[in-house]
Amino acid sequence: MKRITLVATIALAGALGLAGCHGNGTKSAANGDQAAYEAAVAEAKAEQKKAKSVDGEWRDIGKFLKKADAAAKKGDYATATKLANKAAFQAKMGQEQAASQANVGNPSYLN
Repeated sequence: MKRITLVATIALAGALGLAGCHGNGTKSAANGDQAAYEAAVAEAKAEQKKAKSVDGEWRDIGKFLKKADAAAKKGDYATATKLANKAAFQAKMGQEQAASQANVGNPSYLN
């Protein structure tokens, strides 16, 4: 149990640390560029597919993509790109988490 908590804490700390750096998106995204949004969505969907293949898909990835689509339909490509980037980030972190916990095993109380 302590091992799972430790791994989860490390993953969360890494996610928070990378989230601070992740906010520095491209300049075109700040201007609300449709092409940047479309590229971000394509990346997010590809990463989501990878995360799902290793059973590491996080709950909010789909929610962020739906919100990004809604923002894009309103013409707010800056917000849509940010949301798509969040979805891609979560997908990547889900993959890392799945890989780091692949051989953790059952807690001792289940043996």
